[in-house]
Amino acid sequence: MKIIVFALIALLTFSNCAEKNMSFTQSEIAILPKPANLNLQEGSFAILKNQLILANLEEQEKAAKALEIYINETANYTATIVDSNTATIRFEKKEDLETEAYELIVTPKNIRILANDAAGYFYGVQTIKQLMSLETSDDSKKSIYLIPSITIKDSPRFRWRAFMLDESRYFHGEKFVKQMLDQMALLKMNTFHWHLIDDAGWRVEIKKYPLLTEVGAFRSDSEIGTWKSGKTSGKPHGGFYTQEQIKDIVAYAAKRNIKIVPEFEMPGHSSAAIAAYTWLGTAGVDIEVPIKFGRLYDNYDVTKPEVITFIKDVLNELFELFPSEVIHIGGDEVGYEVWEKSASVQKYMKENNISTPADLQINFTNKISKYLEENNRRMMGWNEILGKNIHKDFGEKKNDKEAETTLAKNVIVHFWKGDLELLTDAAKNGYAIVNSLLSETYLDYNHKNITLERAYSFNPIPEGLDAKYHKNIYGLGCQMWSEWTPTNADVERQTFPRIAAYAEVGWTTPENKEYKSFKIALKKMQKHWDKLGINYFKDSDKIEAELKSKQNNLNN
Repeated sequence: MKIIVFALIALLTFSNCAEKNMSFTQSEIAILPKPANLNLQEGSFAILKNQLILANLEEQEKAAKALEIYINETANYTATIVDSNTATIRFEKKEDLETEAYELIVTPKNIRILANDAAGYFYGVQTIKQLMSLETSDDSKKSIYLIPSITIKDSPRFRWRAFMLDESRYFHGEKFVKQMLDQMALLKMNTFHWHLIDDAGWRVEIKKYPLLTEVGAFRSDSEIGTWKSGKTSGKPHGGFYTQEQIKDIVAYAAKRNIKIVPEFEMPGHSSAAIAAYTWLGTAGVDIEVPIKFGRLYDNYDVTKPEVITFIKDVLNELFELFPSEVIHIGGDEVGYEVWEKSASVQKYMKENNISTPADLQINFTNKISKYLEENNRRMMGWNEILGKNIHKDFGEKKNDKEAETTLAKNVIVHFWKGDLELLTDAAKNGYAIVNSLLSETYLDYNHKNITLERAYSFNPIPEGLDAKYHKNIYGLGCQMWSEWTPTNADVERQTFPRIAAYAEVGWTTPENKEYKSFKIALKKMQKHWDKLGINYFKDSDKIEAELKSKQNNLNN
């Protein structure tokens, strides 16, 4: 895919030509997400037609290669990585910088990218990409690629800056995933949460259990419109990734400093697997891959040794495909009725002194957490895994079926629903938290419910949480659930431009954020999306104006 140049700076001259330096204002510099500290000087650096790049450390290679490719493809120049002090673009080690931090020093004579790890160097390059501009001198009419003289010191607020793509409901494909990874990298997001397994489809090849994709990856029809619409598309849907494709995408992400966290839903949201292998379920009933979305009846029968073996077998293959330390196990929206009606499950619970289905779920979850830990991995799951009933909307009585068993402490709790007190209590109890509160971060919500400004205003650290627990808030995720977005263009419309707002939430400290400057930088980014043909939502300003007008009328 051709990389598009950002027109982000005003007319500048360069040191290699006999031109007069021209100054421009800091407002003309637009970088997303906003850097921690930026100091603009006069002049600029000109990219040479035979540009040399110094990189002599292993952790610099990924970033240097990305910059080399960008210059070659964008400017049609010949950039070369060398181990020579004659290079005018230089990657340098600075050992006191923290993880992912970088410094960028640009003068008319050279560019220095300083960092202490591969991520820091890579993010320095992403900033260079956003600063580089094709300019033409009024005097000579010559065109040149320029980068303003500038000093930037930058580092992220949070370690976890994620975008989630749901491909169980609709399969979106390798090309689209790589496009999303490209945009995430440019926005300095570092985690791609890949929802590949759910009721509506199993999207990853598992060699030991071929029916998971032969059967579980395809459904005969799809519910359309909205929940319980009674309408269907009348068309079959399916698709999955081979293990070779998965490996290729994981490698593609790694080059962009993105770790891919796969989600393997358990013990609920398991209909696609049960459709493939009936014995995995509790009800013992043959089913097809569901065409309706939502919370479904059957779960894995976690009291069967063969089911536990199946889950471990699948995890073993996922370990080979995904080097991520974290494996997401879902754990949300588990309906307990099927377990309550199963004589064998009730017998197992009685024999093992397990009092409620919620305790059975935590008992199972802790076993899987231990297995992950034995394989040098760490479990992550939606906040139901804490054993609290957050689904009063499903008709479950308050305090009914809540667990007494304690969730293993090494688990990352992915908070999405419920009273924020549950989140603060979990943080105080030492759990790591990723905050993805649905009312603030769900990209499937329409742009009136979660406006661009509301997305930008989200703070993953809840108000009132004592500062000593802030370290337990790892960051945030923004989630693109795809029940009602069957096409890639639909997903783009829901994701962009709000993904840029969440990127700045994850990177930039609250005191350094400003919505007005974000909107200016966003307009530059939108030109980039236009060139790529990304179908971003274009009426954010209109919606925000309408909502403010409505609020003013109510106030008056």
